[in-house]
Amino acid sequence: MSPAKRVAFFLPNIFTALNMACGFTSMLLSTRGEYYSAAMILILGAIFDSVDGRVARLTGTSSSFGEQFDSLSDAVSFGVAPAFLIFQKYLYQYGRLGAVVSFLFLLCAALRLARFNANLAKVRSDFFQGLPSPGAALAIIGLVLLSDKFPIVDDYSFLALFYTAFYGILMITTLPFHSFKNSDLAKNKKRALLLFFFFGAALTVIYYKIMFALGMAGYVVISLVYYLLKMKEFGDAFQWTEESDS
Repeated sequence: MSPAKRVAFFLPNIFTALNMACGFTSMLLSTRGEYYSAAMILILGAIFDSVDGRVARLTGTSSSFGEQFDSLSDAVSFGVAPAFLIFQKYLYQYGRLGAVVSFLFLLCAALRLARFNANLAKVRSDFFQGLPSPGAALAIIGLVLLSDKFPIVDDYSFLALFYTAFYGILMITTLPFHSFKNSDLAKNKKRALLLFFFFGAALTVIYYKIMFALGMAGYVVISLVYYLLKMKEFGDAFQWTEESDS
């Protein structure tokens, strides 16, 4: 392998490692009570996670090793770290129940990632099977940032139990969540979709303490309504089994 090819091979894995480093750093910050910083660095991890796959495709260095490494990194940054963050911020007050709910989120994230790897060739590219783990992590981050903007949120910390469990369970459902890839919407409404994303990105930059929580809630609600309206069209597209593996 030439030196240039070696650099190209390691480049996407560097971004993956940076994503994992963000998850680890977030946990360190959470132990010190720096919840805002712990949440913000997970957003940086999500950015690194969105870059590594694109870099691998651009450099032609996609590999099974990279896919597995990326999943392990996601398990840390979008499973362990947000579960630890929400426990340290809110759920520690509820003892074993809080620990169980935090672990439930982590477990669901791990199951979601494992199912994705095992089911990679069987699902539709235009929809995710269950809420992606980065999305669920962003929902947890959004709650922490929202509490920084509106401290009154801390007075209703018991709601974090249901909030965490809800987003955790969404990850392991077979409900379809739009990926905006290779879909009729993406093909036929490119300009409108691009304008919507730019508008949403601008709002997120300006009102980031509010938009992560509201954005994820809106995405989930719209996805659930869309599924209910189009349920017959999906059929059993997301009912995965192991039978075709043998």
